Amino acid sequence: MRRLFPVTEETAAQARAEGGAPAAPGPAADREWGLAELAAAYAYPDPAPGAPRPWLRANMVSSLDGAAQHEGHSKPISSAADMRIFGTLRALADVVLVGAETVRQEGYRPARVRAEFAGARAAAGQAPVPAIAIVSASLDLDFTLPLFTSPLVPTLVLTGAAAAPDRVAAAEKAGARVLVAGEGMGVEPARAVEALAGLGHTRLLTEGGPRLLGQLIAAQVLDELCLTVSPTLTAGGAQRIAGGPSIAVPHRFALVSLLEEDGFLFGRYRRP
Repeated sequence: MRRLFPVTEETAAQARAEGGAPAAPGPAADREWGLAELAAAYAYPDPAPGAPRPWLRANMVSSLDGAAQHEGHSKPISSAADMRIFGTLRALADVVLVGAETVRQEGYRPARVRAEFAGARAAAGQAPVPAIAIVSASLDLDFTLPLFTSPLVPTLVLTGAAAAPDRVAAAEKAGARVLVAGEGMGVEPARAVEALAGLGHTRLLTEGGPRLLGQLIAAQVLDELCLTVSPTLTAGGAQRIAGGPSIAVPHRFALVSLLEEDGFLFGRYRRP
């Protein structure tokens, strides 16, 4: 049986005030949500007056025992519902930020047009699909992949000022737009967000991988985490959803909503 139980900020606040847990809605929620409902549930915050502030959300999946992937790929711990949310989050975003290693491991392709979201994207002033923005210090990328040869909107590559000139030239020759977002070889997360916002991309989505997400967390530029908890166990030495050095003080995020389907939990957490 499929169920999606939303926990909104209002119901959570009411439950806290009453000293209990948010109640699930009635039988109407005992069904598969449509894409329009998912889009409403995961809508980006309304921009403040004046220049809109970029909002960076992450979308990751984890097994019950903390693995972000199985044998190098996230698909074995995913589900059809997870992929519906994955597609919805992409359809809402201006740009998808991803690490170079994830591009190589997951075989990234350009975002595809989703007819169900075409009208909403046009009304919001967005391109037909989000751009893919790759974070890479070395620019060790295969520029013959469809991500570079056949995207509907140019692929972006974020790198440091000290990147090898021949690799920068190769990226540009392949049709990518190279953005400098760091003084040395690497990319500074805050500068990456600023560079994307400078192109008008304020609805930002990152799909990892773990190393990139860890860097974004450490730099305190992550506003929201959409986390799928998969009812699977993998054991082994797979990475967690975020890697890299630990931060001095754990960052506490607030639960915005919680959905469930076929044992998969879909949590949405925001920085307070």
